[in-house]
Amino acid sequence: MRRTLSADELRALRLRAQRLAGQPARDVRSAVTRAGGLQAQAAGPARLAARVRTAGLTADDVDRACDVDRAVVRTWAMRGTLHMVPATNVRWMVGLLGPVFARAGRRRRERLGLDDRTCERGLAAIEKVLRDSAPLTRGRLVERIADEGVRIDAATQAPAHLVAYAAMRGLICRGPNVGSDEPTYVLLDDWVDDRGRLGRDEALAELARGYLAGYGPATVHDFLTWSGLPAADGKKAFALISDEIVDVEADGTAMSALSSTELDAAGEIQPRLLGHFDALLLGYRGRDLVLDPAYGRRIQAGGGFIRPAVLVGGRVVGTWRLDRRGNRLAVVAEPFGGLPRDGRDGLRAEAEDVGRFLGFRDGGVAFHVAQ
Repeated sequence: MRRTLSADELRALRLRAQRLAGQPARDVRSAVTRAGGLQAQAAGPARLAARVRTAGLTADDVDRACDVDRAVVRTWAMRGTLHMVPATNVRWMVGLLGPVFARAGRRRRERLGLDDRTCERGLAAIEKVLRDSAPLTRGRLVERIADEGVRIDAATQAPAHLVAYAAMRGLICRGPNVGSDEPTYVLLDDWVDDRGRLGRDEALAELARGYLAGYGPATVHDFLTWSGLPAADGKKAFALISDEIVDVEADGTAMSALSSTELDAAGEIQPRLLGHFDALLLGYRGRDLVLDPAYGRRIQAGGGFIRPAVLVGGRVVGTWRLDRRGNRLAVVAEPFGGLPRDGRDGLRAEAEDVGRFLGFRDGGVAFHVAQ
């Protein structure tokens, strides 16, 4: 018999799956694994995405997981976008998703002067200069491949598209950040071991399984929005794990959940401060469950830019920002309307934790609600 869920129950289940409610993830790798990957096109938001899913960690812990322990790897994955993904999964994720987005970006690359021949020459040059090299910034990498006869216009988006293509082909990934969070690049073979390769069907099944663990209950359409895969692949992925899922219904919509999911999501939902590009707001076809459509443009005014969100009672009730002044930090909430009174204390605690996470201590963090 199909289980019917209320909107509140569905919301609570998804928050718990994301580690935004209930038991937090024990470390950065666990948080990244549960979310299937955390968007990492900017270092600061990626750190905050790990913070809100764990307890007691610091920004340095996130950097250490990426740059030293290599427990997570930054590369292009879901939707052709830069993510932190578990190192143990990077091989099969890139093998599955990389070709999809490499093909999708071909026309754009050609407009930038990166035809197929130039790209292949570029990949050969990148492999040569990175072999036995220290990690290189993108600017330095462009200079070095020019010495190998592959010259691209550094004043355009061509370098960004070439390194993304190289990552989608499984040649490189991001290395440690240097300076003010400037990324470097390394050969994937030098950065992680060779384990974790899967056949295509195995990878499709694993991606769907991981998605439902971190985002379910959800639909195939939600999975397609999150992953960026073609419709046929999404349907096949769910079919491949059909014996591991159960059907549920919420608000008249049929959804799937892993059969191992505990569907009684009891427990209080604490206020949370989500950073830019948070996975909760990127993981589904629609956001109505957590965000009133009337305020949709306050969170995403255009393009792919997702603003930091204030979450109270499992719903987005506003945006927030950091105001840094010397050795002091202010977390400023900008509610859509009146901020629920029972959320203020929780948000103040969240603000203090953001400060702690970023290294502000001894009363150096203030919380304000913009009028």
